Amino acid sequence: MLTERMPNPAVLIPEAMPALMAVNKAIAGAGMDGKVLALSHLRASQINGCGPCVAGGAHQARQQGATDDQVHAVAAWRETPWFSDEERAALALTEAVTRLADRSDPVPDQVWDVAAKHFDQKELAALLLNIAITNAFNRLNAPTRQQAGKW
Repeated sequence: MLTERMPNPAVLIPEAMPALMAVNKAIAGAGMDGKVLALSHLRASQINGCGPCVAGGAHQARQQGATDDQVHAVAAWRETPWFSDEERAALALTEAVTRLADRSDPVPDQVWDVAAKHFDQKELAALLLNIAITNAFNRLNAPTRQQAGKW
């Protein structure tokens, strides 16, 4: 296991963590399905290789009602029967938004249109903010080698 390089940057800047947590609180209060948000968080964190967020995301997903099958298979959601159409739309959007640089059209209309079919604009806003804040945490934790289980 790699050694932590430094404490989490959002902890070292005292005003940063409360601001990030305020975004999380706003997302949670937007009325979006908590399980969908948790699965999205878990998938983005897997893509980014963020150990603490994967561990926390798996725990959060279970708390929000995700089954063990879903938690164990979220990385292979396309090849499994355990996700609803709504969850699949959220996971596809999560992957596209997390991997913006992988395509000339980062979020293709096909991905967006399927998500927009399942979520209204407020729900899409919550989902996009969830993906963005997850990626922010991943980008703080991964380069500094934060360790899972410490928080």
